[in-house]
Amino acid sequence: MEALLIVLGVVVVIAVVLILIYNGLVSKRNRVDEANSQIQVQLKRRHDLIPNLVNAVKGYMDFEKGVLTQVTEARAGAIAAGTQGPVQQAQAENQLTGALRQLFAVVENYPQLKSNENVLSLQEQLTTTENQISFSRQHYNATVLDYNNSLQVFPNVLIAGPFGFTKREFFEAEPEAAEVPTVNLG
Repeated sequence: MEALLIVLGVVVVIAVVLILIYNGLVSKRNRVDEANSQIQVQLKRRHDLIPNLVNAVKGYMDFEKGVLTQVTEARAGAIAAGTQGPVQQAQAENQLTGALRQLFAVVENYPQLKSNENVLSLQEQLTTTENQISFSRQHYNATVLDYNNSLQVFPNVLIAGPFGFTKREFFEAEPEAAEVPTVNLG
């Protein structure tokens, strides 16, 4: 009878540990999904601001149609990549960021645009949104790191695979972020 109670106690302890591990993994997976949702909210805001910016500068930039077309196409690509996963989405968003940088550089050549309140407001909103996207990506990557680590430690590794928990991908910085900027003061 005493041996039966010991075996039953061990089984209960193992079951409780397995349940706690499983629930912990579910919680971390949900945090990753929530962090990704925050990125999607900021990207949607960015995507919604871009047509307003393009329309605001379109009339002034008659011979710069290529830049506006590039921004519009990059936006469409970024929206389409939203369902393909973090790596593809990051690549598409990086292309959009590059197109926007090019647009802002061209805007600098137009004094009437630089002083247009609507354009300035849209640029400020896009800059704020870019910062929020950056913070959201940092949070997502930290959450993914925590989740991925929890999948690989013992005894979680024994539970993760059989219950379908899989590693998540990080958002990567655009390739230009690795380049050292050149400063020319001459």
